[in-house]
Amino acid sequence: MSDRPPREPRRPGARPPFAGRGGRTPGGPFPPRRGKGQAKGGKAPPWAGADDVALLYGWHTVAEAIGNPKRRFRRLMATENAIHRLAEEGLEPPVAPELVRPGDIDKLLGPDAVHQGLLAEVDHLPSPHLKDIAKTDLVLVLDQITDPHNVGAIVRSAAAFGVSAIVTTARHSPAATGVLAKSASGGLEHVPFCLVQNLARALTELKDNGMLVVGLDSEGPADLEDTPLRAPLALVLGAEGKGLRQLTRETCDVLARIDLPGAIKSLNVSNAAALSMGIARRVMKRG
Repeated sequence: MSDRPPREPRRPGARPPFAGRGGRTPGGPFPPRRGKGQAKGGKAPPWAGADDVALLYGWHTVAEAIGNPKRRFRRLMATENAIHRLAEEGLEPPVAPELVRPGDIDKLLGPDAVHQGLLAEVDHLPSPHLKDIAKTDLVLVLDQITDPHNVGAIVRSAAAFGVSAIVTTARHSPAATGVLAKSASGGLEHVPFCLVQNLARALTELKDNGMLVVGLDSEGPADLEDTPLRAPLALVLGAEGKGLRQLTRETCDVLARIDLPGAIKSLNVSNAAALSMGIARRVMKRG
């Protein structure tokens, strides 16, 4: 089996990726759509590089979407075994499944994608407003983390730790589709993305609405465990290697690091996110 990760899937019936455009964006195989940025409290911008359709594949990803009344299905491709499993689990898709062979889905996703006989074409979930998520106890903010596997793993952990939303920019972020959705293993149905045009302005708005904004940074003055935390809280994480951008760092209320006792002093960003959420929950409960 190839060691290459699954490629981003092509929407069933869509034209070849970027036909006549001579390029590809990080968001996936769809032509880019440009829109106005999110005004304060206004409509969120679209994902860069994606149209209105998201592709979900794999049992947990699709099953959680079926159980989410906010998720609008356009199409569901399923193998005979998958249809039987849906019936056994008592899951009733909002659209009638189209019976296909496993190879039909392989052609769309590539041979390395673990689709388990399910591929759904759905609408993206709506983006909540900043002023609304600022009233919740814990949110995550991602500063240009572009790897869909990492972001998907972060979403899965965020769902486990009861995070109310993930704030990220529409550009320089992978769209909530394909590989990201599979890595999230159904977490997308529980942790919505709040898309913004400008991250620093979004952090300022969260602060103006009462949130404590804490940036995770290796040069932070104190360990996150020893940093005074209170709800509502926003944890900000930067990309691997680059970390938080300078303006993001300056906009945070405080910076904090994660001290590790072992020989290796750094973590994959998805692991760091999970650890920081666990620490934050523990500190807030204690305080």
